[in-house]
This record gives sequence, structure tokens and C-alpha cells, in this order.
Amino acid sequence: MSKLTLVSHHLCPYVQRAAIALLEKGVPFERINIDLACKPDWFLKISPLGKVPLLRIEEEDGSEAVLFESSVICEYLEETQIGVALHPKDALTRARHRGWMEFGSSVLSDLWGYETAEDASQLEIKRKALIAKFATIETVLTDGPYFAGNGFSLVDAVFAPVFRYFDLFDTLGDSGIFEGLERVKRWRRALSERASVKAAVSADYPQRLVEFLEKHNSILLRLEAAA
Repeated sequence: MSKLTLVSHHLCPYVQRAAIALLEKGVPFERINIDLACKPDWFLKISPLGKVPLLRIEEEDGSEAVLFESSVICEYLEETQIGVALHPKDALTRARHRGWMEFGSSVLSDLWGYETAEDASQLEIKRKALIAKFATIETVLTDGPYFAGNGFSLVDAVFAPVFRYFDLFDTLGDSGIFEGLERVKRWRRALSERASVKAAVSADYPQRLVEFLEKHNSILLRLEAAA
């Protein structure tokens, strides 16, 4: 059996996707967290983009391979590991799921702007962008509990880290981002209760996220102070 090592960062949502997929598949793996502000030399040698996640695959014969990009890692796990399927069997449905995974990445892009906004105008621009994105996905959700109904998929693995941010953001004030989006809210709750989602981050994740907001002078923390 191959030895799998997930090279990680404590907060990275893309790492969480890969961790969730590994946990859902029941695949043993080691996780190594690095400091992206001070990347070790060994990491730079094996990461073409200087980013996480990486999946290091060590074979019994001593050979080694490294995969980068979360979507590539998740697809590899789906193709090589036994266990519950995280992609639909039907080619068209599978392609649609891949599209919504990319949509999830675009949500993360807006979310980055939202959490690092330093003034109210920047925050409002990104808040409206997030509202529009979640309103779009509200129209394609089923009765749940997951993206495609009862089965957990890679689309769920993509969106679970997105929703996790709001567990902290909600303590800083009501953004109104999910107002009226009942299917999205139900989906968010279901994902938050999933064992693999809970295990994809360490217990100190909230504190690390607060430290990140402080570092970026996020207006979200100043709104909390004003309240």
C-alpha cells in the first residue's frame, strides 16, 4: 500500500478539500503543516507553484510522486482508492459536478476579498458578490441534505470549507449573506455535522482565523468592536 502524506496549512480551504476526500475514503494518511510565510526548502523543491496542498505518494518499491492542486488530488483519490464514490457514475452528471466545484473556487475568491476587506465599501462589494453566488447555487440544490441529495460528493467537499468561515464570521455580526436561502442554509448545517468536515481542521482553527483577520487588518474585527 502506498504511503500518503498531505502537505498542508492550518487554514487553507483547498487543503481541507483533500483532507475531507481522504477521510471520506477511509484512507490512512499523514498530515504535515507548513508555514506559507516561511516555506521550507524541501517544500519549494517539490511544489511547482509553491502552494498547498501537495499529496506525496511513496510506493513500496521506494519510488515517490507528488501531486499538486486540490482538484487533481481529489480526482486521483477517486480513481485509485476503494471506498464510497465521491463522483457520480454518469458522465454528464460528473461533468456538472466538476463545474460546480470550479464555482466553489470562485466563491472562495470572493470570500478572500470579503475577509481581507479593510473598509466598509470593499466589504459591501464582496458581500454582494457572495450573496449573488449563493443565490445562484440555491437554484440548483435539491432537498438535500447534500448537494446532490443523500450522497456526499466532491462538490460537498469543496463547499464545506467555504461554509466553515462563516462559523466565525457569524460571531462578528450578521452579514445577511444567507438570508432567504433556505436550501443553502440546510446544506451548510448538514456539512457542518459531517465527521470528515469536522476532522479536516485542527481544534485551534477559529483562533488561527482570528489571527489571520488581525494580520490583514480586516474590518470584520472592527465591526465586532463597534458592536
